[in-house]
Amino acid sequence: MSQTMFDKIWNQHVIAGEPGEPQLMYVDLQLLHEVTSPQAFEGLRENHRQVRRPERNFATMDHNVPTVDIFNIKDAISRKQIETLQKNAEEFGVRLAGMGSEDQGIVHVIGPQLGLTQPGMIIVCGDSHTATHGAFGSIAFGIGTSEVEHVLATQTIWQTKPKTMGIHVHGKLPHGVFAKDIIMGIIAREGVAFGTGYAVEFYGDTIERMSMEERMTLCNMAIEGGAKMGSVQPDQTTFDYVKGRKYAPKKFDEAVAYWKQFYTDDVSAFDDTIDFDVSELAPFVSWGTNPGMAVPVDQPFPAIKNDDDKKAYQYVGLKPGEKAAEIPIGFAFFGSCTNGRLSDLKVAAKAIKGHHIAKGVTALVVPGSRAIKERAEELGLDKIFKEAGCEWREPGCSACLGMNPDKVPAGVHCASTSNRNFEGRQGAGSRTHLASPAMVAAAAIYGHFIDIRKEAI
Repeated sequence: MSQTMFDKIWNQHVIAGEPGEPQLMYVDLQLLHEVTSPQAFEGLRENHRQVRRPERNFATMDHNVPTVDIFNIKDAISRKQIETLQKNAEEFGVRLAGMGSEDQGIVHVIGPQLGLTQPGMIIVCGDSHTATHGAFGSIAFGIGTSEVEHVLATQTIWQTKPKTMGIHVHGKLPHGVFAKDIIMGIIAREGVAFGTGYAVEFYGDTIERMSMEERMTLCNMAIEGGAKMGSVQPDQTTFDYVKGRKYAPKKFDEAVAYWKQFYTDDVSAFDDTIDFDVSELAPFVSWGTNPGMAVPVDQPFPAIKNDDDKKAYQYVGLKPGEKAAEIPIGFAFFGSCTNGRLSDLKVAAKAIKGHHIAKGVTALVVPGSRAIKERAEELGLDKIFKEAGCEWREPGCSACLGMNPDKVPAGVHCASTSNRNFEGRQGAGSRTHLASPAMVAAAAIYGHFIDIRKEAI
């Protein structure tokens, strides 16, 4: 009987339990950050437990970290959470990429960057965008704080196996269209709940040509379509990316031989499939308050179909029939676990080079990790952004979410490379418009969105 890649990884990790019921699964890697881990460690302490496999856990600070003066944490709760993680990591023997260290960065950026993320693994983290790591041919998903504690104590987790969905992505991407546009296009067409109850695998010739960073962008936002997990079959691109990284397997050839077993036998093995042709895909921009409320840049915003649409239009201050070019951009954000990698910064820098951001626009450029920041500076990308009037920041989650000083002011429209445009996501009253790094760069230059396929920037 044909199996999916997901089936093969899942079956190798089952410890106990029957199919169709909750099963006890072995966890290869748990990633931790300062927001969802304090209660978990405290639970261990109260119950006199230790971390079962410290070497299978890795922590960093990202959500609360200031990006100007990283050691000047003014918010008392943020400072407490960061100090608590540092204390817990030391007490329980968990590896920590501490404040200012060379390995520090956004948790879903440093996992792959350090070679911690590998094919065939089950990876968990107290963060919904853990799906990012599925780009390596793993099962990766977000968990709750009580589950974080369970994994710390046992290196296992109870899970009910989801159904599987294959998303066939094919065709050559047009000029000016990127991985971010693919996943936004899928969610806009299929809705924010199409993946509910499914583990999604992206496959097809478009995926095969993608870099690992592009694949991570796709899997990162699988959660925005309702899927708990997104993945891509590991291939030579995957193996080449992992090789030589800090925590990559020492016996690498043996590891690759093991990883090569993780592939989907046949499309018929999926419980459901979706077909998505990218050959005529356009750049996307979100207009509303969830990622499914998005349109091609040259198309008008849709008519109001329900109360959610009505509420969204009221919140963002837009109207049906308007177009993205009419959104008055006052803020631009480059960063996040979706588009804060080096290739994303290169794309944005290429678009913005030789230009200056529009009057009245504030633009933050926040690398996803310290290593990315340093490499970008070696390439001179920081100078390009600074000369264009952007602020070059220290690594962290930054303005992706309103948990640190980098907030978008109320009522201001922000062109953002992040993953969510929920009400208040980037700050109370903020109005978020998701797009690719190239589209956000153009919006920062012009003060409104443009169709980068047609206008030179």
